[in-house]
Amino acid sequence: MNVGFISLGCSKNLVDTEMTIGLFKKNNYNVVNNPNEADIIIINTCGFIESAKQEAIDTILEMAEYKKKRCKYLIAMGCLVQRYKEELQDLLPEVDLFIKYKEYDTIWEQIEELIGRNKENDTKLKFEDRTITTGKNFAYLRIAEGCSNRCTYCAIPYIRGNFVSRKIEDILEEAKKLAKNGYKELIVIAQDTSKYGIDLYGESKLAELLEKLAQIKELKWIRFLYTYPESITDELIRVVKENDNVCKYFDIPIQHISDSVLKRMNRKSKGQDIKNVIDKIRKEIPEVIIRTTVMVGFPGETEDDFEKLYKFVEETKFDRLGAFAYSKEDGTPAEKLNNQIHHMTKKKRYNKIMKLQQEISEKNTEKQIGKELEVLIENESFDGKFYIGRSMNEVPDIDGVIYIKKDRENCLDKFANVRIIDSKGYDLIAKIKK
Repeated sequence: MNVGFISLGCSKNLVDTEMTIGLFKKNNYNVVNNPNEADIIIINTCGFIESAKQEAIDTILEMAEYKKKRCKYLIAMGCLVQRYKEELQDLLPEVDLFIKYKEYDTIWEQIEELIGRNKENDTKLKFEDRTITTGKNFAYLRIAEGCSNRCTYCAIPYIRGNFVSRKIEDILEEAKKLAKNGYKELIVIAQDTSKYGIDLYGESKLAELLEKLAQIKELKWIRFLYTYPESITDELIRVVKENDNVCKYFDIPIQHISDSVLKRMNRKSKGQDIKNVIDKIRKEIPEVIIRTTVMVGFPGETEDDFEKLYKFVEETKFDRLGAFAYSKEDGTPAEKLNNQIHHMTKKKRYNKIMKLQQEISEKNTEKQIGKELEVLIENESFDGKFYIGRSMNEVPDIDGVIYIKKDRENCLDKFANVRIIDSKGYDLIAKIKK
């Protein structure tokens, strides 16, 4: 039988999809990319915020149309199913099987019961069986699951449970295997990578893990995402600074800068703590790229609170910034807070922040003109005139890209030294050095 997959949401969810693909392959199913060719279609859903929920439902309904053709079984799994399985069963009778995140230990038994095939030997999701879906050059390395931070707006702990770290030996074994298989870049992910190891070892082991990953000689770049400001230590900064293959890139989701808003969010940092850690990182690593996310329209956010955030973004000039309008999520403490903000006010504040960041980003990219960078060339433009690549400074599928004039052949999936000659919005334009 042929099986097709759609993975929605974050990169952590994608790793689950990759393990599921690996499980089907081990049990002799054919994996296809065209839904017209699939006997089984599996959608790994996201349930993080309202827009993600809607995307998941829309995708399920779209894939249900293929049951009028070849598809015999439609399966939905993941975070949305974990939160709303009973409601979804009533809402979407087109779906033959819903699998909660917390039912992944029995995923194969449920699938075999649905399809009626004999059970095979391999029935568990395993990191070592993953089928990497991100191309030849990079792979995600998930080091933990869940989250224990309990931010009042966030449903992740209720979906994925508390923060649970993987053993450092298991992570390193997976990393070495990926490196030997030709992956040049590993992207270390968890809901909060800076908390890695606290549950297992009594202290954060992220710095130690990165230092050990840096010793894997086949790895060109090691990138880590989502470090909360209160957990960024001097040791972590040192490891990033001193290891050439650890990307000089910090992704620090601050959410806000107003102390009153941060307190209602149950964030562990105060505004001054956030400012201090950013100043320290930039002082120690002048070439660093700092990315953040902020939230506008949280319950009780006053005009003064928003203006503090706006002024902070204006002064800090983040290299990268994403914004969200607060979304009321079922079962979270923030759902019950007074002074919910009108959706038009949230939209206005979101637009204002993003307009400011666009101006900052354009100035930041203009400053790159004339610089020389090492880039990984991964693709070509539709018109064939440019290669498309990234440097250490760009996270795939999140940040902008570098368009490189195609004045030589056979550069795909290779590193090249380029000089930046122009900028356009969030992207750069370069030429390969002679």
